[in-house]
Amino acid sequence: MAKVESRMENFLISDVLDYASGTADRNSASVDMAGKEWVLFIAKFATVAAGAVTSVKLQQSADDSSFADLAGTGITVAADDDNQSFAIALYRPSDRYVRLVVDKDAANATAETAFAISDPAGVGLASITDEITVEMHYSPAEGTA
Repeated sequence: MAKVESRMENFLISDVLDYASGTADRNSASVDMAGKEWVLFIAKFATVAAGAVTSVKLQQSADDSSFADLAGTGITVAADDDNQSFAIALYRPSDRYVRLVVDKDAANATAETAFAISDPAGVGLASITDEITVEMHYSPAEGTA
């Protein structure tokens, strides 16, 4: 999966889960929270299969290898939540690494992608292979875009 980031003045945008369809659970790239206060994960789903049992949740890890669920972070994705997005914000986790998990029922294929938005302090993602193009505009004049 490509790990993508773009730094702006007050936040970092990271592509943590490439678009793909399937029946298996999917884990996003982890976000290194060293020096960071917060992170917001946003998962975007395509068509959710009828009868699918799907959810999103957050996990954390001290060593970026053994992850545990974070209580209360689970959100159910209903079978009729086609083309919807789900966001989970996390402030000051107790472990250094956090990730989003898309939990599927192994019988119904669903496609999704995910991004993480966090404060720009600290380390960010360890391996960047692509980038997100971002522009900032402050009160631009009217005219040709």
